Amino acid sequence: MEQNAPVIRSFDTNKPAPIHETMQGFSTPVTIVIFILAVILGTGLGYTIAGPSSGGTALSPSKMMGIKSPGKSAGVKDDKKFPDKAEGTLKEGGIDGEGNFHLERPGGDSQNVYLTSSIVDLSEYVGKKVRVHGQTFEGKKAGWLMDVGYVEIL
Repeated sequence: MEQNAPVIRSFDTNKPAPIHETMQGFSTPVTIVIFILAVILGTGLGYTIAGPSSGGTALSPSKMMGIKSPGKSAGVKDDKKFPDKAEGTLKEGGIDGEGNFHLERPGGDSQNVYLTSSIVDLSEYVGKKVRVHGQTFEGKKAGWLMDVGYVEIL
């Protein structure tokens, strides 16, 4: 082992850095043109893949899940997922933070069914007599709390 070898070596400051050498052939205008062409080709490819069958528009989550659009009925009619049913007039408002809507039924407030839904937009059925299909959950204040999966106008 040689003991006189220097530990610190000096660098040649006149020689350009290697990364600079690799970038010498590209100019800024050429780089910009390549970037713009890549964006245009990428956009065209995206529209081509989407194809005319989709009309160039994305499907909404409700359409992908097979949910019927609002009208006489809406949601997913699945008796296994949503085994519970109730009928009444749909009104806005829950009870002490439970539910966003409720069904008014004969017999007074104690017979109300408090409702929430991440599948159906219940606001479109406010004031109408409806039948809801859902799953019952335990409520702290609500006598009957249901997550609605399907609603139909009676």
